[in-house]
Amino acid sequence: MKKQWILPILLLFLCACSRRDGEVVYLYNWGEYLDPGIKEDFYRETGIKVIEDNFVQNEDMYMKISTNPTQYDLVIPSDYMVERLIKEDYLDTIDYSKLENFKYIHQDFQNMDYDPENKYTIPYFWGTVGIIYDPEMTGREINSWKDLFTEEFKDEIIMMDSMRDTIGVALLKNGYSMNSRDPEELEVARQDLIRQKEWVLAYLVDETKSLMVNKEAAIAVMYSGDAMIALDENPNLKYIVPEEGTNLWFDCLTLLKGGRNKDNAMKFIDYLLRPDVAAKNSRFVGYSTPNDKALEIMGDDFINNPVYHPDLTKIKHLETFRDPSDFIEDYEDIWADLKAAK
Repeated sequence: MKKQWILPILLLFLCACSRRDGEVVYLYNWGEYLDPGIKEDFYRETGIKVIEDNFVQNEDMYMKISTNPTQYDLVIPSDYMVERLIKEDYLDTIDYSKLENFKYIHQDFQNMDYDPENKYTIPYFWGTVGIIYDPEMTGREINSWKDLFTEEFKDEIIMMDSMRDTIGVALLKNGYSMNSRDPEELEVARQDLIRQKEWVLAYLVDETKSLMVNKEAAIAVMYSGDAMIALDENPNLKYIVPEEGTNLWFDCLTLLKGGRNKDNAMKFIDYLLRPDVAAKNSRFVGYSTPNDKALEIMGDDFINNPVYHPDLTKIKHLETFRDPSDFIEDYEDIWADLKAAK
């Protein structure tokens, strides 16, 4: 009789041990940048709970982790911020032997300039920055960054609450590099942005989608993935890459050196790279996946969509942000002046 009870109790114990209930991984991520169902599915499969905090821009994320580098295990910075975090020794190396699903990442998204030896990063999403607009409200087609710097759309313009993106737009508008270190060029960008501010409705990121969908603004700077969601909700909107070119950006999965749950973080990374999971996640957030098998699962509607999966050879000028290093204070001064301007 006792043996009949021992077996089910033993099986229950073994199951609990394999799930490792009570374990966690702390994730610091952009807002609305992970399908919530994925965290739930991962917990059901592993017993590991993903606890997520969100940030609005890379600089906010940097300030928080530089103040307390042990509070998160997994962080998702953009290309230029990856460079900075590597230089300042915040990131841990990736043990690829623990990543069964890394083989699905396209070769074009490996060994990037921000991590040439592919030691610290796994590509998460990529995309472009462009202009989304409502033709009924603008009354004309939009094709240039200059269209954002005109009184014609006073109180109907949304710019990004993002230092690098917004300054980058002002630089591109004048034909300069988005990575300019020229004081005269940066001053032109500063003056343009301060002058433009009186015509701007708001500086936002995630909230821009709903404002554009609901016709509360006419024209906005937007990431391509957000544009995918907005266009799905309001097909009358248009998204364009301006004629002067754009930023080709990459966001990456990275491990913080101070993280206390590295094994769990590696398991979660590998789970995110699993093609069915990556496809589900990409559909939810709207951003382009670097995962070949996931893209295949998503099908022609995504593969042939120029917003989601643009032909980069047809874009006149593409730049990836680089760490401004010794010029970071110049960029921060411009941003502070813009925020303080009346």
